[in-house]
Amino acid sequence: MKKHEMLSAAIRAAKERGEPALVAYLTAGFPSRDSFKQHLQAIAEAADVVEIGVPFTDPMADGVTIQRASHAALAQGVTLRWILAQLQSMPRAKAPLLLMSYLNPLLAIGPQELAASAAQAGISGFIVPDLPFDESAELRTALEGQGLALVQMVTPVTRPERLGKICASSQGFLYAVTMTGTTGKHVAVPPEVTGYLDAVRSKSPVPVCAGFGIRGREQLELLRDHVDGVVIGSALVEVLERGEDPARWLRDLRGR
Repeated sequence: MKKHEMLSAAIRAAKERGEPALVAYLTAGFPSRDSFKQHLQAIAEAADVVEIGVPFTDPMADGVTIQRASHAALAQGVTLRWILAQLQSMPRAKAPLLLMSYLNPLLAIGPQELAASAAQAGISGFIVPDLPFDESAELRTALEGQGLALVQMVTPVTRPERLGKICASSQGFLYAVTMTGTTGKHVAVPPEVTGYLDAVRSKSPVPVCAGFGIRGREQLELLRDHVDGVVIGSALVEVLERGEDPARWLRDLRGR
């Protein structure tokens, strides 16, 4: 099974158990470099997929929580190469791993070296928020050569004809942004949001995961019948910031 297929399989397996899959996000090296491996292993025990954020100076899609985490990690010298080295030196995590990175750190390494290094580190795929779909062919081809996914993103304002193209090319899962703007805000789940998610899901050959602003059990219940998984980002970063147990928090979120 290719690594991008492992992503899809993990999300579908969770959905078949009756709950949306949890795609849990942490910023690498936050709150400290020394805690990265410990937090990653703990989160991977409780989540279905782990999304590792590569800190960046201008995380334009992220709200204040992840911006703060990103800047703190950068101040400790966390880089993409450091993250890959840490992953290569540790036992494989229980859950499939994604790297969420803005484009510049990836370009600094180059597509071919990046794909090979990521595969060696146990990464299953990438999310690149500032990479336009129309300019993604080179990176997608390099990742495909290693069996890695390039997870595409859609939003409520994605045009229908473009939505079809993006759905057809996404691997692992399709990331459905629940709102325009940045991460971290508490998002309501009105009928127009669930209608949009239903439309995306009807077109996508891979599982659909909703992200941006999902912070609690109530939202999971409202989204249950409309997505295959949810991305938990800023709320989990705040758990780590408070020094709480991330695995326990995720299990509570599932209602276990």
